[in-house]
Amino acid sequence: MLILLTLLTLTACDTEPEIAPVPPAAQNHEFWLSTADKSVLFAKQTQNITISSANAPVIDVDAAQTFQSMEGFGFALTGGSAQVLHAMSAPARTALLKELFATDGNNIGISYLRVSIGASDLDASVFSYNDLPAGQTDTAMAQFSIAPDKTHLIPVLKEILAIDPTITILGSPWSAPVWMKTNGSSIGGSLRVPYYAAYAKYFVKYIQAMKAEGITIHAVTVQNEPLYGGNNPSMVMQAADQAFFVKQYLAPAFKANNIATRIIVYDHNADRTDYPLTIYADSAARAVVDGAAFHLYGGSIDNLTAVHNAYPDKHLYFTEQWIGAPGNFSQDLKWHTNNLIIGASRNWCRVVLEWNLAADPNQDPHTPGGCDQCLGALTLSGDNVVRNPAYYIIAHASKFVRPGSVRIHSGRTEWLNTVAFLRPDGKRVLIVLNNSTTVQAFSIREGSKEIHAMLAPGAVGTYLW
Repeated sequence: MLILLTLLTLTACDTEPEIAPVPPAAQNHEFWLSTADKSVLFAKQTQNITISSANAPVIDVDAAQTFQSMEGFGFALTGGSAQVLHAMSAPARTALLKELFATDGNNIGISYLRVSIGASDLDASVFSYNDLPAGQTDTAMAQFSIAPDKTHLIPVLKEILAIDPTITILGSPWSAPVWMKTNGSSIGGSLRVPYYAAYAKYFVKYIQAMKAEGITIHAVTVQNEPLYGGNNPSMVMQAADQAFFVKQYLAPAFKANNIATRIIVYDHNADRTDYPLTIYADSAARAVVDGAAFHLYGGSIDNLTAVHNAYPDKHLYFTEQWIGAPGNFSQDLKWHTNNLIIGASRNWCRVVLEWNLAADPNQDPHTPGGCDQCLGALTLSGDNVVRNPAYYIIAHASKFVRPGSVRIHSGRTEWLNTVAFLRPDGKRVLIVLNNSTTVQAFSIREGSKEIHAMLAPGAVGTYLW
């Protein structure tokens, strides 16, 4: 039976420049645990059993070695997610949204959301904000309207913003309106060059329309999965075309309209790091791009460090990873914690997002041909809530690693994978995954301060001091 943290009394932290010192009398060091067998699910541990082993490995934490600042952890709030959330009774939805977006008590403090610009494949139907009868065009965007989002998405976003007005929102398009595309279809095809200016205006109108609703779009990616044209909706955009669109049309349109929204490129798998590097090689495009976003349906998360090393002034974002229904808790917890929570963070990502926040028990809604096996972090049936693996995976970071935290050095062992952060309030956060098949005893050490701990096979622990 497993097994719990013991905290020894810690001495006061030496005061460090530019950060708050740890309170000298702090005895409220926290340990939150999830076990692979689900016997403990993101629960704060209150036992105080002394554990010590002369042979236990040591995880050293060093706040003097700093890396990237963190913007947040969260999910995609798809149109389908908003639809099933909106179908709940108002009291149940209010309680659930507080659990998701507040930080007090057992609430998990999601701080970053990705929404689709137009429909994603996890909307109930395919739409853009400028759908026209066949043969018509509207380059002036006179018929542009975000009305499709006013049914579910915008009302839910407003409820979320009432809980946390500081939440960061990223917008990503799955496709341009079909009249702008080479094949006239929501599936595949590319953006026709004569409509580059109109599509830049489409982004501007979207950001302005959301702002009018009280919703700030802090960043956009230019195209979701630009190298895959088989989804519904989807659109292919090669790297050279994206660079041209960004530098000649999108960035100038933002500038002309005083839009400060960040432009993020790529938004696809880690096996094609050549895509953002091609864009960065174009100095005019590089100058207006904030960074690149990645998924992990191909390649290794470690590939992202090479992108950072080549252009350290450009930011990295991890924006999507799905879990296939019905899910396998022990495997999903281990793989996603290794590769996303720890792996993406250790490879310079400022944001880590899982895919769909919520779906119904049949993994609906989705578009015709859209993902029918994407397991939401939540399964919602009316007011009934089931919390799935992604909920716990993100919770172990989102509650504790608040925006403005900085990744700091943490050691690793053969079986213990870790990532550590220094929060704006001066507290340290260490996330540890036991990758072995046996119980692992270990010590966490920062200077003269030491915490002795144990984790079950496949367990994840978040330590806060």
